[in-house]
Amino acid sequence: MQFAKNYPETPHKLTHNLRQHELLALDALAALAGKLPSRSIEYNRGDLPIGVEGKPGTTGLSIEDTIRQVATSNSWAVLKNIEQVPAYEALLRRLLDEIHDEIEAKTGAMLRPQGFIFISSPDAVTPYHFDPEHNILLQIKGGKTMTQFPAGDAKYAPDEVHETYHSGGARELVWSDNLATGGTEIAITAGEALFVPVMAPHFVRNGPESSISLSITWRSDWSFEEADARGLNRILRKLGIDPAAPGRWPRSNRGKAYAYRALRKVGFVS
Repeated sequence: MQFAKNYPETPHKLTHNLRQHELLALDALAALAGKLPSRSIEYNRGDLPIGVEGKPGTTGLSIEDTIRQVATSNSWAVLKNIEQVPAYEALLRRLLDEIHDEIEAKTGAMLRPQGFIFISSPDAVTPYHFDPEHNILLQIKGGKTMTQFPAGDAKYAPDEVHETYHSGGARELVWSDNLATGGTEIAITAGEALFVPVMAPHFVRNGPESSISLSITWRSDWSFEEADARGLNRILRKLGIDPAAPGRWPRSNRGKAYAYRALRKVGFVS
């Protein structure tokens, strides 16, 4: 199986049969937006550069109008944690059940399954950033090109930025044009999907049509250990020590992770 062969460190394409799924049509997504709490909705302008500082500005439309008018609204929107709505939770569970065994065979228990839906106008850009989850991006409508960069390489995301992120900082990364040659462009169209490794820096450009994508994500024992090792490194760096970066899978970061958890347990860190 393609997924089992490449998980968890190698980006690769997959296929799916969700193109006509009733829960992923524009009207259904506008209705979903009305059911989610405001903290689970983010939307802004779509004509963005690859690199941004802080959160981008809005278009002045409501989230429902942003979704229904996505073909012309010059917008980018994400509905977060769709598993809060029972029908979407069932969809997420069904999809993850198909790869459950392959996940747990390599990275341990599948933890915190979450779903995100992205609705984007033609040519919209999702700026350069990274994410802490294992992620499969399923393209439902339209097409997009994701440019991915090597996970764990400090050239593309410095260790200090990782450490700040895991203590509550932003996921957006500083972009420089001299990074471009290190990226790998992977285009997906409706019916295709793309696996994104944990903390792999990336940015996304939509094609000439409006786009709907479903992102199914999960955490693992390994991903939490990597995050907690970054937490310990942040403490060490404050003490004037230049710590080694956590290792990528299959290397273990258990020692640093357990030390950080012990410090958190006794209240040394929040």
